[in-house]
Amino acid sequence: MLEVPIYNTAGEKIDTMKVDEDVFGAEVNVPLVKQAVVMYEANRHQGSASNKGRSDKAGSTRKIFRQKGTGYARRGNIRTNIMRGGGVTFAKSPIRPRKSMPKKMRRAALRSAILAKILGGDLLVIDGMKLDAPKTVEMASIMTNLKINRSCLLTLAEHDSNVYLSSRNLPDITVRTAAELNAYDIAVRQRMLVTTEAMQLLCGREVKA
Repeated sequence: MLEVPIYNTAGEKIDTMKVDEDVFGAEVNVPLVKQAVVMYEANRHQGSASNKGRSDKAGSTRKIFRQKGTGYARRGNIRTNIMRGGGVTFAKSPIRPRKSMPKKMRRAALRSAILAKILGGDLLVIDGMKLDAPKTVEMASIMTNLKINRSCLLTLAEHDSNVYLSSRNLPDITVRTAAELNAYDIAVRQRMLVTTEAMQLLCGREVKA
């Protein structure tokens, strides 16, 4: 059993939570997490990069001048890439590379990513994250009390508009619900802050991706 510290909003450690590592796969599957991150990164690409190659440029295909006898370097048609106004070498074409993983692999990668955060001491549990109104300064104060000064993934049991709006202007804070978690969001952020309710959801049932 692993022990995860529980803090209050003042940054004081008030309790610990026991977590069964078997719920999260018992050990971290690093290659699987990497595969999931590569998949999510690839699917985030817009894929709209485009250049005009020599076949896309307007102009004659006639050879500019004869091959020999002029004293100049040999030239083909005016659309060649070494001429001003010619096409681009190895021109990019619009393409959107899509990758996919089976659902069971995505879920396993998610569990491994959570376990990695627990084992690395980068997962904190907070007892309650309730704000009466959207206040960025209050959220910033909570993060300061918890000594979180790096990128952080805040995980809630369910959507909370006040928490979301309070975190929106903090560049290093990302808010997700337990149902929205995926391996990419966890892996690319340094710390993970989870409410007690969300942690119970993650430990009490199979996490989904």
